[in-house]
Amino acid sequence: MAVVSLHDISINFTGTILLDGISMQIEPGERVCLLGRNGEGKSTLLSIIEGITKPDEGSIDYARGSKVAMLPQEVPQNLDGSVYDIAAQGLGAVGRNLSAYHDASRALAESIDPDDAQVTNLERAQHALEDAGGWPHHQTIETVLSHLKLDGDESFSSLSGGTKRRALLARALVSDPDLLILDEPTNHLDIDSISWLEDFLLRQNTTLLFVTHDRAFLKRLATRIIELDRGKLYSWDCDYSTYLERKDAVLEAEAKQNHNFDRKLAEEEAWIRRGIKARRTRNMGRVRDLRQMRKERQARRDRTGSVKMVIQDADRTGKLVVEATDICFGFDDTPLISDFSAAVMRGDKVGLIGPNGVGKTTLLKILLGELEPQSGSIRHGVNLQISYFDQLREQLDETQSARHNVADGNDFVTINGNQLHVMSHLKNFLFTPDRAKVPVSVLSGGERNRLLLARLFTRPSNVLVMDEPTNDLDVETLDLLEELLMDYPGTLLLVSHDRAFLNNVVTSTFGFEGNGWVAEYVGGYDDWIRQRPNTPAPTTKACKAKPEAKPKKPAKQKLSYKEKFELEKKQAELKKIPLLIESLETDLEELQTRMAAPDYFKNSGEVMADDQKRLESLESDLEIAYENWEQLESTLEGIELD
Repeated sequence: MAVVSLHDISINFTGTILLDGISMQIEPGERVCLLGRNGEGKSTLLSIIEGITKPDEGSIDYARGSKVAMLPQEVPQNLDGSVYDIAAQGLGAVGRNLSAYHDASRALAESIDPDDAQVTNLERAQHALEDAGGWPHHQTIETVLSHLKLDGDESFSSLSGGTKRRALLARALVSDPDLLILDEPTNHLDIDSISWLEDFLLRQNTTLLFVTHDRAFLKRLATRIIELDRGKLYSWDCDYSTYLERKDAVLEAEAKQNHNFDRKLAEEEAWIRRGIKARRTRNMGRVRDLRQMRKERQARRDRTGSVKMVIQDADRTGKLVVEATDICFGFDDTPLISDFSAAVMRGDKVGLIGPNGVGKTTLLKILLGELEPQSGSIRHGVNLQISYFDQLREQLDETQSARHNVADGNDFVTINGNQLHVMSHLKNFLFTPDRAKVPVSVLSGGERNRLLLARLFTRPSNVLVMDEPTNDLDVETLDLLEELLMDYPGTLLLVSHDRAFLNNVVTSTFGFEGNGWVAEYVGGYDDWIRQRPNTPAPTTKACKAKPEAKPKKPAKQKLSYKEKFELEKKQAELKKIPLLIESLETDLEELQTRMAAPDYFKNSGEVMADDQKRLESLESDLEIAYENWEQLESTLEGIELD
């Protein structure tokens, strides 16, 4: 018997039909992944199945005595108690006994001089727990909290939003439900926790309904895929790769059918405008058919366009982007980064992999020059124009609208030299005029991420830094972002726990192996897993702060005439290099455009050979110019002429 069955469920929010007469059922042991674009109504459907939201029409049947547990996307208000208390809530009466035992045990452990009342409370809680058969559940809670990196004694109200969601995930997992509903369970989890969650769900053989943007998670868990598209629900009994192929075929057939229908409708509209002979029955039948076609066209819900992303290219950086030498940084006696050296070159796409709190964002800030290392040095290349995608979305003003955040109150933005109205730019990121005008504080997580991308891509960049860009994005938008980053000609520094995203985008990784040890590997996530050593990370020493140099009066050194002449010559040379680079890049672009023309092959072999030689010469001259720029800037750094 099905765990849950839905019959003709419909719901309408503010004039938009989210669910339009959908029916489905989930059988015991199934692991069903619900897909759909942001805003299609996935969370609403999950809430209806859990019983929190009532549909406008339709009914839901549950197997007798079945228990449903859910991890919501939004954190409920007014939840009090410790993290352990929140996790134990999923077990009902047994959970209350567990909380009483945990509280009594903690009170006794923290007391310097325990009294008889505390001992009695602990004994009473132990007996109640034994009578309820709660000891196995206590072990389960401890295991789940440990793997989700949660402290059971912490107050739930003091946690960040992401940590609160992990506590709610623990509550759902320990409750042992007949149907477990998870809405974006991998958000705010690191790779180790995601891998453990996959193993836990497979081991428990839980009947599962889940929404996720993590394609690796989807591929490993899902036994069936259902998709919510324009109010309708479609079931796909296949794996994810096959689903993508079949979905493309369905959309192609739908587009062809709609095209034929619209052409027929246009012909009939033209016919009726020419006039009809109303007395003829066959003509009246044609009129009735036209009326029906009009109704069908009016009722059709066209598929919303895809996100259109374009990154603004800036002038090229030098060959070297950033070089770290013997970097060390930590807190107290705990090193986050120890003796780390690496060079990031132009065009590199580097992923940073490691558990939450290990120091990935710290390393990013050190590489960008926002944070001073406690020892070691950082050297930057020339002409860096950096765009930064912040995982906490601190670049967004919560009180202002999406429109204001993107254009700073202006009506137009400039994309690769072309002016574009801000509403047109936001439309490319699937913002309707209404949603573009509301404060950022009321936008969903997916909308905020799309807004931050829309803002980020209005700024020219040749170095792109992205800290957890994949959270809350639907799979289709994620695929488009992936393609964009793969074709990005600049340098990318990426922090992500999305394994498929890392595999497809990055060319090398900085792996945080523990004890402050950070190692560099070639390739993405799978390559990191294959190459990393099986032995534990070596113990590293605590970082020593740089000794404070005593202020000294700089000795004024008088330059000889010859030295002064040489420096002036180098300064004049340095001023000319940007103009030379601009000229070389213009010539190179013109030549590449001419060689890419469709009729270029009609030229003689001699002309094509000369063009190829000139192309190689321009590229070589450009590379030399950038290297000279770096060398001269390094030589003249801190030198001033009187």
